[in-house]
Amino acid sequence: MTTVKVGVIGVGALGRHHARLYTQCDDVELVGVYDQNTERAREVAEEVGGVSVYETPELLADAVEGVSIAVPTDLHFDVVKGMLGRHKHVLVEKPITETVVQAEELVRLAAASGLVLGVGHVERYNPVLECLDKTPGEPRFIEAHRLAAYPPPRPGLRPRGTEVSVVLDLMIHDIDILLSLVKSEVKRVDAVGVPVLSETEDIANARLVFANQCVANLTASRVSAESLRKLRVFKSDAYLSLDYQDHCGEIAYKGDHGIIRESVPVHDCNALKVELEDFCRCIGEVKAGARRSEPRVTGRHGLEALRVADRIAASIKENDLSD
Repeated sequence: MTTVKVGVIGVGALGRHHARLYTQCDDVELVGVYDQNTERAREVAEEVGGVSVYETPELLADAVEGVSIAVPTDLHFDVVKGMLGRHKHVLVEKPITETVVQAEELVRLAAASGLVLGVGHVERYNPVLECLDKTPGEPRFIEAHRLAAYPPPRPGLRPRGTEVSVVLDLMIHDIDILLSLVKSEVKRVDAVGVPVLSETEDIANARLVFANQCVANLTASRVSAESLRKLRVFKSDAYLSLDYQDHCGEIAYKGDHGIIRESVPVHDCNALKVELEDFCRCIGEVKAGARRSEPRVTGRHGLEALRVADRIAASIKENDLSD
């Protein structure tokens, strides 16, 4: 495989890790970084071995084949569209965009140009999820809890992630996982949410009912004292309790003499690094003219998750608790 040249646009809290981990990927060259905060870009560039700092995203794009985009969500559409327009492969952090219409346009553009468009739903690369496909039975009830502390203040800037509600900031991860597990249409959505420290919802709960009668209950908060990321899946023949954060889990199933509980074997890895390797593998296949595969989370997956998030947001508005 020939070396894939990449860059990172936006090297804040998350983009910094993209840059660092690209330098650890085989057959990948991190060419450079861009950030509106030039001082920050220089700091990260030095940390990862002295790569180039570019004055504009366009100049960076001209030097690479693919880019990671880790700018605030309200900038995703313009930046991604610009990169696709320059015929660059893109991995954009979640959510894919602010609106469904924007996401639909990006998916169309990428498909029309034969470009890789991945979305950073990194939890799909979490090794603890591997046991789900290996456990027989269809999901019947799913419960997800994702709790985090409120983002710290930044001089002259709003706290990271609060340009969107907690549904797009955190719950979107579990929406994407849910859609990958349940191969059925979402028929009903009922949700509530409230702002606490920001202008949009900081805590939300959503109940989703699928056409196949599977039910899911999702809770997300960014105003919690503790950090927690857990998923419970009740299948027809087993129950799984998974901890994304600690990379561990338990499976329970019926035995001849009662309920048997076992720890889930987990092959530990850095999920973000695996995601970046997946993105670069796809670029390499395009370069080689080989039959192209897609990243685990495509632009279409990001779009479908956003559509469900949009329905949750509409239900929250309809059930406005402030009335």
